Amino acid sequence: MNGTFYRTQTRASFARWHAQTPAGFVFALKGPRYATYRRVLAEAGDAVMRFIASGVAALGEKLGPINWQFAPTKTFEPEDFAAFLRLLPRAVEGRRLRHAVEVRHPSFAVPEFVAMARALGVAIVTAVDCDYPQIADVTADFVYARIMGTNARDEAGYAPKALDRWAERCRVWAAGGEPADLARIGGEAERVARDVFLFVISGHKARNPAAAMGILQRLGL
Repeated sequence: MNGTFYRTQTRASFARWHAQTPAGFVFALKGPRYATYRRVLAEAGDAVMRFIASGVAALGEKLGPINWQFAPTKTFEPEDFAAFLRLLPRAVEGRRLRHAVEVRHPSFAVPEFVAMARALGVAIVTAVDCDYPQIADVTADFVYARIMGTNARDEAGYAPKALDRWAERCRVWAAGGEPADLARIGGEAERVARDVFLFVISGHKARNPAAAMGILQRLGL
């Protein structure tokens, strides 16, 4: 749900989305830019809580992870970033919240950042096929990946072998492992079964649905 990045939604909207989608559907929300596109992240508390209190809990069991996306120019300042992570609430109205951070500056590609996210149970978004740093370390009890390399040449956006690889990576993540062919920075994560959220985005956008469907088919879904 990209609209939550740009403006505050209402509880009625979240409740309507819950009602309009089938059982088993899960929404992944994007946190508001008012919280992440700022110089001092430690001062984002009001923006974070305003978003959480806006009614996200009305999604009920369909509330998935929240992606807090940062500007490509935002550099890693350890104390300030740790302060932001501590602002993220663990629950709302009795429902557990799962948080992911999408960092896009090379300064984040350091073991200190991975250890920080892992200590607080926050997922690092794995960005692949793009100009952003690839950090595939698993730091939470779920995986959040965004693949951005679809093209117009292949009918499904990616070549069949590439879709095979993504399906296999999803299997490895779901089983508690970490794909050996993606760049990691920190130590190994605890091996436990995990939910996997993988989005096909950017690239040749007209092909993205076909790529996602191709991965689902290979997973038997």
